[in-house]
Amino acid sequence: MTERSESPVVSLLAAAGAVWLFMWKAAREVIVPPFEVRETIRQLYELGLRSAPLIAVSGVAVGVVLSMHTRASLERFGAESMIPAGLAIALVRETGPLTAGLLLSGRIGAGIGAELGAMRVTEQIDALEATAVDAFRYLVVTRVVACVVALPILTTLMNFAGMLGGYLAESAVSGMSLTMYFDRSFSLIGLSDYVPATVKTMVFGFIIATMSSYLGFTTESGTEGVGRASTRAVVLSSILIIVSNVVLVRLIFFIFPEVAR
Repeated sequence: MTERSESPVVSLLAAAGAVWLFMWKAAREVIVPPFEVRETIRQLYELGLRSAPLIAVSGVAVGVVLSMHTRASLERFGAESMIPAGLAIALVRETGPLTAGLLLSGRIGAGIGAELGAMRVTEQIDALEATAVDAFRYLVVTRVVACVVALPILTTLMNFAGMLGGYLAESAVSGMSLTMYFDRSFSLIGLSDYVPATVKTMVFGFIIATMSSYLGFTTESGTEGVGRASTRAVVLSSILIIVSNVVLVRLIFFIFPEVAR
């Protein structure tokens, strides 16, 4: 009776430990040569550049919606002139990074989980190792580096697209010029707002790449297992991003007190 009640807890702790060791190994291998430069560049294209249209379109849509909500709130106080600055602060500090992280956990996480899962069940990973290729470095480390590099860039694109969407919405309502809109947008934003919020997305990229790669590497049960790995990669990456975001925001407020003002 005792064994049955403890087995789920033990299994959960064992899985958490395996994921932690996998993440630690990935973080260590990133800084240790040799480096798979060609494969890393290919992953940057596949995971980063090919995600840009999704981020740009989503950013414009988020900017339009935020602009409409911000106007509805600030009109009550006669502060319509603060709409660009309020939208920019919301995007740069939190909405842009978190939205980009969650969107990319869906696109990138599912892709990595399915691709590596398919390679595991078809024994392609075993074939790589049989030919003296370090499968972990070639398949996992390259994706980790690509995600860590791509996330801040895509987040910046998300922020800019969101501001552009805000301008389109504001211009349609009030006829505000592009120059005035962006002057007001950047009037209250400094590097202390942009840098910490954007750099934290490197952690999001690391979470997406390592969690998805782990689930792909440990896939079992054939094509059914590939489907489960893909779904779990999205779900677990999204949960970890949301939880880690709480910790990172608190850490940013501690290191950069002016951001909390």
